[in-house]
Amino acid sequence: MKYARKYYLDNMRWMTVILVVIYHTLMMYSGLTGIGTVVPQGTIHLRDSYSYFVYPWFMMILFIISGISARISLEHNPSGKAFLKKRTVRYLVPSTLGLFVFQWIQGYISMKLSNSFETIPETTPKFVLFFIMSLSGTGVLWYLQVLWLYSLILVIIRKFTKKQEKLYQKTENFPVWGILLTILPAVLSAQVLNTPVILTYRLGIYGFAFFAGYYIFAHEEVIHKISQYSNILLVLSVLMGIGCTVYFWGQNYADYSVVNHPISVAYGWLMCLSLSGIAKKYLDFQNSVTAWFCQKSFGLYIFHYLGMSLCAYLLNTDTALPEILRMMLTLLFSFLIGYGLYEIISRIPVLRWCVLGISRKQTERKDTHVQG
Repeated sequence: MKYARKYYLDNMRWMTVILVVIYHTLMMYSGLTGIGTVVPQGTIHLRDSYSYFVYPWFMMILFIISGISARISLEHNPSGKAFLKKRTVRYLVPSTLGLFVFQWIQGYISMKLSNSFETIPETTPKFVLFFIMSLSGTGVLWYLQVLWLYSLILVIIRKFTKKQEKLYQKTENFPVWGILLTILPAVLSAQVLNTPVILTYRLGIYGFAFFAGYYIFAHEEVIHKISQYSNILLVLSVLMGIGCTVYFWGQNYADYSVVNHPISVAYGWLMCLSLSGIAKKYLDFQNSVTAWFCQKSFGLYIFHYLGMSLCAYLLNTDTALPEILRMMLTLLFSFLIGYGLYEIISRIPVLRWCVLGISRKQTERKDTHVQG
């Protein structure tokens, strides 16, 4: 069966990835998260307001899109075995094997930025040091690791719980107020399955976002209902985002006490709903520009942090350029190296399988909906 392409999903994805790149650039020059490269820790600047505003929702919306994409993929080919095999190559291989083949370079730069080498004894064996660098290179690949985990859980649910499809059928008739009430389980899910130390693995809320995408937002009727109220929802979301920024100002926006606060989660979820409706209403199209960005978004996500951290490290150790210029150059190199590495590595047979999960030369356009 041939499915009509949901261009608004494509556009939501690549636009969100660009927001992620901007966020990571500003994070490099932030004194709030404990990993700033040049700004004294504890200091805050007006530019940090961007991070306060987008951090509660930009990854949630990517997981929602991934859940919708999983539904589309399994409707096209119901085989759970084929689904998991494809996602193992696409997600698990780059985020495990890829660490030792290529991403150890990212680990080396990240450790240089954080002065981690100074804390490692000189007697440490080289292979142990390489292992540490490789794991340190995980960076943005945590997203792929978690997506693979959710894909595995989804396959298990589909195999052993046949009634789960009834849930999907019932959610198609959700009224608008019912859709808005999904804020409540979103808030509750954010309070569980949060890993210590590494704050990015918010398995509860991201899992809810993924499965809500699969069971609820994959319905065109649900997205259509949201789109009818998307303008007012967006206004409310923006006002709530401003309020959250003011309320939490000065605190680490990535800390669980902030990002998992009921107010933050409610704001983030409401923004996800409003942006889904806005995308359906205004971005359900494709042209040469949107197609190009869509094709390259996966590569930009995988490689942007390498260019960003390398540029930040070099500029902040070897030059005395104004901080604003360093930030602009760091952002520029994020895109240049991100896109450039993708163009190179996607053309090298073995390397593209290890690092990008591509087993043969292909375009991102062909597999946009199912790469999640």
